[in-house]
Parts: sequence; structure tokens; C-alpha cells
Amino acid sequence: MPEIVVTEFMDGSALDTLRAQHEVAYDPALVDRPDDLAALIGSARALIVRNRTQVRPALLERAPRLEVVGRLGVGLDNIDVAACEARGIAVRPATGANDLSVAEYVVCGVLMLLRGAYHASAEMADGAWPRTRLMGREASGRALGLVGFGAIARETARRASALGMRILAHDPFLPDDHPVFAQLQATPLPLADLLARADAVSLHVPLTDATRGLIGAAALAGMRKDAVLINAARGGVVDEAALAEALKAGRLGGAMLDVFEREPLPGGGPLKGAPNLILTPHIAGVTEESNVRVSAAVAEAVARVLKERAAA
Repeated sequence: MPEIVVTEFMDGSALDTLRAQHEVAYDPALVDRPDDLAALIGSARALIVRNRTQVRPALLERAPRLEVVGRLGVGLDNIDVAACEARGIAVRPATGANDLSVAEYVVCGVLMLLRGAYHASAEMADGAWPRTRLMGREASGRALGLVGFGAIARETARRASALGMRILAHDPFLPDDHPVFAQLQATPLPLADLLARADAVSLHVPLTDATRGLIGAAALAGMRKDAVLINAARGGVVDEAALAEALKAGRLGGAMLDVFEREPLPGGGPLKGAPNLILTPHIAGVTEESNVRVSAAVAEAVARVLKERAAA
């Protein structure tokens, strides 16, 4: 029976590292077969997941030998951290390993949404030439508002600044005189002020009781009519129905969502048919390069915990 169970995709070289010392059950489709996962996990000392596997008490109860949960990413809202702590189960995310990938995704989204010329392929293939209508905006000189100013937001700020953007930042856990604001030439602001002033807003907060629905109807109404919004943080931070309504009513310039309240995103929901909207399947932090970094970091962390626990 396996010591390590991996339920979602992971880089092969990192798996080989684990297999050199442990019996590993790797099935990236296991996340969609919870009964099979529950049957398999009884012997596991380690569980490695991405964002879709729900590590809740019901699953933990089926894993009496579990010592560590490795998270191929950084968000922990799919893991009951308190329940793990109560059992003495270590939780090891891949902190920092995909910062660059997400930052590049955000900057790309800002450029695409401000320019606004990338939705015309089908129209042009039919013979249209909407050149005047698709005149967009430059990023240089415009304000990027970062809601949350942790590691990924700071990487985003560096890249946006290189394009000539001004950086606005809101983070309730950082005092306004924190040196990082001066280092990155970012202006700290209350959330409402940031939303009112930014040409583009990118979210960089975890999903908590305080952030759920943070960008709802009221927040959207406080944004500039031509502003664009990017959420590559966590689904649930944006009220999807309120966003769709704002886009359809022309009260927002555009949006790009990589994360959703429910994943995979159900078809036919409120976002269907919303204009100036780009949707991607929770892929901002996943590139060929980041997958290698994330997988290696988690494999190393999980192996270290298992070795320490075995020696204890």
C-alpha cells in the first residue's frame, strides 16, 4: 500500500525523487474519484494535492497514518488546516514557487484588457475590419491597484512598474510606513480609494471570511467605469453575478478571472455572455517552469517531514 498519495498532476522528476525512497500512488484523476481516494489513503503517510482536492475531516478520518499534506501551490482554502494541526499533520505549501507565473499572468491580463483588441478574431475572419472601435489604451502612465501586497503582488508591481505604470496598494496587514511601499514606489491606500483611482485592479488576497465577496456590487460601483479587474487569487473574493451585471451594463471596462466560486466552473452561469471578459481554468500559477519548481519544493518538503517523523 502507498506511503504517498498524489491526487493531482505533478512533475515527473519530482515524483521520481519521491519514488526513490517511498511507495507512491500517483493518479492525477483521483481528485474526481473521492471514493477511490478514501479507499486508497488508509496507509498513506503523505498526501499531495493541488487546489481541487478537499482535505476535510471526513477524508482525514480515513487516513490514520497521515503525517503531512503537501500543497502544489500556495492557497490553503481547500485544506482544513485546523483539523490537520489538531492531528499533528504538517501542511506544506509551495510558497514562492509560482510567484513569477502569476505575476506574468496578471501583467499580461492588464495589457490585454486595456488594449482591448484581442476579441476580434472571429469577427475579422468573417471580413470585418473594426479598427476604430478597437482603439485601446496604453498601460504606461496608468495606475495599477493591487489589493493585497504580499509576494505575488510585489512581483507584479515590479513588472508593471517596468512598463511605466503607477502602483497603488492596499493591505490591511501592512502599516502605511512599511518600507516595502517605498522600495517598490507604491502608494498605500484604503480599499475604496484604490478602487476609485485605479485603471486596473488585481486581487492578491486569500479567501477568508473577511475577503469573501470583497469585490461585490458596492465595490464594483466604486470603480472607474473604464477600469479593468483581474482575479488570479481565489474564487469567492469576487461576486461573479455582480461582476457579470456590471460588465453587461457597461459599468466596468473588462475583467479577467482565473479562479471561481465553484471549480470547475459550471456551464451556463451568470458569467456566460458577459462582454469584455476573459476566463481561464485556474492556470495563472501553472507554467512548465513553475510546475517543476512547485513540484520539487513540495517533494522536498514532504520527504523532509517523513524523514524527521521516522527518526523521531
